[in-house]
Amino acid sequence: MKTRAITGFIFVIVMLASVLAGNYVFDVFYLLLALGALYEFYGIIKQGDAAPNRFLGLINGLVIYVVAALICVSDNDPPAFSILLIAVFTIAAIFIQELFTKSVTPFANIAYTILGLAYIVIPFCFYHALGYLNAFHQFNFHFPLAFLVMLWANDTGAYLSGRFFGRTKLFERHSPKKTWEGFIGGVIISAVAAYVISFFYFEINWKEWIFMAVLIGCFGTLGDLVESMLKRSLDIKDSGGILPGHGGLLDRFDGLLVSVPIVYAYLYFITIS
Repeated sequence: MKTRAITGFIFVIVMLASVLAGNYVFDVFYLLLALGALYEFYGIIKQGDAAPNRFLGLINGLVIYVVAALICVSDNDPPAFSILLIAVFTIAAIFIQELFTKSVTPFANIAYTILGLAYIVIPFCFYHALGYLNAFHQFNFHFPLAFLVMLWANDTGAYLSGRFFGRTKLFERHSPKKTWEGFIGGVIISAVAAYVISFFYFEINWKEWIFMAVLIGCFGTLGDLVESMLKRSLDIKDSGGILPGHGGLLDRFDGLLVSVPIVYAYLYFITIS
């Protein structure tokens, strides 16, 4: 328990610093985090029957993230488009490599390699884009920080509500400990956090902040269930051991992976369009 508490404290400090330390730290940190989570994903998939191409997957993840980051910070897209053309060759290399691999499941290997990009890297691109979600493409930490606070509030609220009031199972087949009471409590606590945030950040009004919290609560929980489904299909408890007492990167960011694209789309339509 002590190890878990210490790791959790350090994790929160690092995550806050990654958002508050400026755009360069923000850009690079989430690139490394995306690649680290992708590396972990390929590692756990290899415990099953497939063998995704870890090297080419990481190369493609790097290209996709860099292109997405350049689009965020630039008004003109030609540099990003030129780099994106590299992905034509790196993605083709995934298929070519399987021609020379003696595997009985070549298309499963290809599928899991590409799935990692869709499941891990693209959501981190959306999270990075939250920092540049304005008409001037200038870095602003408000949305990324608010997202983290609401996600943590949802997790904490769900844990406490489920522990004290949980009776009705939410999705027992994939996550036996989750309850409807915990889910509702998490959404409520996240909404309270959003309301408090609305007194400090004015990019959107308080109702829109609260709706953002509801989206995070609903789709963050979905992300947690999806990762639980993945781990149960591979018969593993944690996705990794990089965070003592907390598991791996996927265990910590499972809620982000599904919720952040939805939240970005919502914020884009109410702030930019």
